Amino acid sequence: QVLLVESGGGLVQAGGSLKLSCAASGRNFSSYAMAWFRPAPGKEREFVAAIGWGGNNIYYANSVKGRFTISRDHAKNTVYLQMNSLYPEDTAVYHCAARTYYSGSLYPRSYDYWGRGTQVTVSS
Repeated sequence: QVLLVESGGGLVQAGGSLKLSCAASGRNFSSYAMAWFRPAPGKEREFVAAIGWGGNNIYYANSVKGRFTISRDHAKNTVYLQMNSLYPEDTAVYHCAARTYYSGSLYPRSYDYWGRGTQVTVSS
C-alpha cells in the first residue's frame, strides 16, 4: 500500500512558477513509476508527466513540454513537478499517481495509487 500526499499548489500569475511535491509513504518507493495528472473537459484525467522508477523514462504531455519538469528523490520518497511559464489554462487540481512498473503510462487506469491532489490556480 502506498499513500500519496501532494503539496505546493497555490495562486500564481500567468508566467509564474510553482513546484509541486508528492510525498509517498509505504515501502519500495523505488519500485513505482510516478506521474502527474489533472482533470480536463471530456477526459477522465489528463496526463501531464511521468517518470520511471529509475528516474529515467520521462514523458510529458505536449501542452507542458518545455515548461514543466518532473523529477524524483528516492532518499525523500518524493516526486516533484516544477512548473514554469504557467498559463491560465494550467489551472487545475494536480494529482500524483503511482504504479508498480518500471515505466509510467499516459493512461490513468494504469495506476494503482492516487493522491487527493493540490490546487493550482493561474490568474491572467
